[in-house]
Amino acid sequence: MEQIKIDRINELAKLAKQRALTPEETAERTALRQAFLADFKKNLTDTLDHTYIVDEKGNKRKLEKKALIRLQNNNR
Repeated sequence: MEQIKIDRINELAKLAKQRALTPEETAERTALRQAFLADFKKNLTDTLDHTYIVDEKGNKRKLEKKALIRLQNNNR
């Protein structure tokens, strides 16, 4: 997410502490927060997809998703 959008999220948070936000500001804040969370989740997923485990013998294997998450994704 661009720094400009993060700065705007922070501006809206500061405004919300000072006064009630207008409906437009509230909608903008919600959209920006959702975009931020989506970017955060994507970056975390990408990092975990490129993570490897090295055991005591030096064997390297990819990090696997838990079985529950795998089952949830198959049911979608």
